[in-house]
Amino acid sequence: MNNKLVINYTPGPTFLHKLSGFTKVFLFLAMTFAIISTFDVRILIPLLLINVIGIISMKPNYKPIVIMFCITFITVTVIGNIMLFLVSPEAGLNNVGAEHIIWQGSKYYLSKEFLWYIFVIFIKRTASFASVMAFALATTPSEFASGLNKCGLPYKVCTIVSLAYRTIPDIANDYISIRNSMMMRGVELDKNTSLWKRLKNTVLLLVPLIFTAFGKVGNIANAMDLRGYGKKKKRSWYAENYPTTGDKVFRILTAVLLLATVYYVIRYRIIDPWPAKFWCPWLEREEVISIRTMDTLKILNWLKEKFGK
Repeated sequence: MNNKLVINYTPGPTFLHKLSGFTKVFLFLAMTFAIISTFDVRILIPLLLINVIGIISMKPNYKPIVIMFCITFITVTVIGNIMLFLVSPEAGLNNVGAEHIIWQGSKYYLSKEFLWYIFVIFIKRTASFASVMAFALATTPSEFASGLNKCGLPYKVCTIVSLAYRTIPDIANDYISIRNSMMMRGVELDKNTSLWKRLKNTVLLLVPLIFTAFGKVGNIANAMDLRGYGKKKKRSWYAENYPTTGDKVFRILTAVLLLATVYYVIRYRIIDPWPAKFWCPWLEREEVISIRTMDTLKILNWLKEKFGK
């Protein structure tokens, strides 16, 4: 199952795999905070490269990563940007603060700032995707739970997270078993069947899958009750190791990243922000038009025109 899923259920051999659960969770939270705090491509590209290097260093099975990236790229980036262009071609002006038109049609137009806007959004989403993939590849469910607990989350919630991760392969195996048994009984679920019929038969497949999953949840809950789970205020984690030199170095680097992100937010997002939401390399500060996001919502403008101030 490890070859088919991005999630690892056994510790890996590389340097990142051997870091403690708290170090990985701390680094992931700091990296996520850094990515969501800015739309500046000068910051997002280095963060993206760091996560890509981390993924490559772990020597994973690239097939599921590439499949998920392609699905995300097609559904979110390609289709999403086409819909955005049809609905709001002025998104470049609203977010970048200027507009240099490179193509003009009867109803629509394309500007350099719109292309820059979708490029920055793509880099931001890809950096987030790479961060999640790197964390999932490096962390086992037990390390994730122990790291969350050390960050201050109650251990009962952490155990729920760990169990949720661990049930993924069981649900996948049950799905395959139920699907094969239904196909042996004549239910058409193969590729030669029409899409509508496959969807209708898949609904029938989900019913026994849900009941099987609930049955396993009951068994796990009873086993945990019999072993006295939840009687104490604290618990230990067999997956949490003592911090090594690598852990200490990464925790220092993560703290530096976190402090740098806080400084950036205070300095460049609150005290002296860029006039627009997105920084653009060919625009000077004086050329940028500051536009409030609320002013760009057409529904609000329509309500103002309809009902007055």
